[in-house]
Formats: sequence, C-alpha cells, structure tokens
Amino acid sequence: MCEYYMRDARTIILCVVPANADMTTSDGLQMAKRLDPNGIRTVGVITKIDIMDRGTSAKNMILNKEVPLRLGYVGVVNRAQEDIINQIPVAQAIAKE
Repeated sequence: MCEYYMRDARTIILCVVPANADMTTSDGLQMAKRLDPNGIRTVGVITKIDIMDRGTSAKNMILNKEVPLRLGYVGVVNRAQEDIINQIPVAQAIAKE
C-alpha cells in the first residue's frame, strides 16, 4: 500500500528511521531511494535519539552524511525515562538538548 502512494510524483515521502538502528539497511530508505532516486521529495525523520547508547551520536545522520537526501533529516527527541525519573524540568531538558 505504501508503494502505491509513494510512486505518485506529487507525494512527499516522509521516511522515518530509528537512530538506534543502522540506517543504511532501513527498508523505508531503500524503498524511498528506489522510488525517488534523486531524493527530491523525500524527507527523513530520525526518531529514538533519546534512547541511543551513551557515547553514540546521531550527528552524521542529521547532517545528511550517512544516507544523503536532498531535503535532509529532522531529528525527534522525546523525554528520556532517566529525565522523568530524576524530575528534570522540560525547560532544562530543552536547554540541555
């Protein structure tokens, strides 16, 4: 069903990829590359940045260096469970981010 809509040249492809997985093997990105080879209508969304292992970074993903898309990527960060347990205010979490 996704492929049916993604084939339409007027469709913007919103490709959601988890940060804690290898994005080069993402089925969604592979399908988007096949149906939009120039990447002119594909926007990448990187989720789960908040649950990445300590010491790892999503910087190269967000900077469009791993799997380049013409429109790039947007990172999504939710509140980490650790921040909720430690009762860190939202404003402080945003400043830290």
